[in-house]
Amino acid sequence: MKIVVLVKEVPDTFGDRKLDLETGLADRAASGPVLDEIGERALEVALSHADKNPGTEVVVVSMAREGSAATIRKGLAMGAASAVQVTDEGLLGADLGLTAEVLAAAVKVTGFDLVIAGNLSTDGSGGVLPAMLAELLDVPAATSLNSVEISDGLVSGERASDGATMRVTAELPAVISVTERLPDARFPNFKGIMAAKKKPFETLSLADLDIDPEDPGAARSIMIGVAEKPPRQAGVKISDEGDAGEQLAEFLMTNRLV
Repeated sequence: MKIVVLVKEVPDTFGDRKLDLETGLADRAASGPVLDEIGERALEVALSHADKNPGTEVVVVSMAREGSAATIRKGLAMGAASAVQVTDEGLLGADLGLTAEVLAAAVKVTGFDLVIAGNLSTDGSGGVLPAMLAELLDVPAATSLNSVEISDGLVSGERASDGATMRVTAELPAVISVTERLPDARFPNFKGIMAAKKKPFETLSLADLDIDPEDPGAARSIMIGVAEKPPRQAGVKISDEGDAGEQLAEFLMTNRLV
């Protein structure tokens, strides 16, 4: 079985995260780059299955800037067998549609039985990429899973919904996404870090994938404006002189909160 895990380099969530107001893109120099935690949890699901099932191959795939190789190699140090990185100047500022198209093409080149992704990245927070990827790959999607069980030909898990828990199952090949309810990822040990330096690491361009980022026939989103979030204003203070309830009701109605 070949399991492809989507990983992503993101700005450290414990550092400052800012937008470049001229480009509208994340200022990735504002904090150190790290592998997204939800991607690490997705990788842990794949590696845990591989530990118990010899013959399982785990590949990490990422669309990232040119200098991201060191970050992505952490996936190799954790235990993945190989890595594929798509990097190209034409991907600067790529929207979700182009990102999904690129990742689907890379996954097709790699080959897969199962694709595992996190449900929500900490920088873009789109939350729709796994479903878009499944659509492009023409395979079933089981998203936002709080547990995962992989068997021959099937993948299943539990998904929380309002007031209930659903159990979903999909035939392989398939795409799944996991939530933060899955276990924390393992830490790379020294042996894994040294081994990662010798593992296959393939870099692909848009030309390799036959994708035109400016294809006029493809749906692309366009950012038309960006501005810094205004400073927080002081709230309204209500003093109770017997009419606090009326003041509160008036405030709620004025701000269309009721």
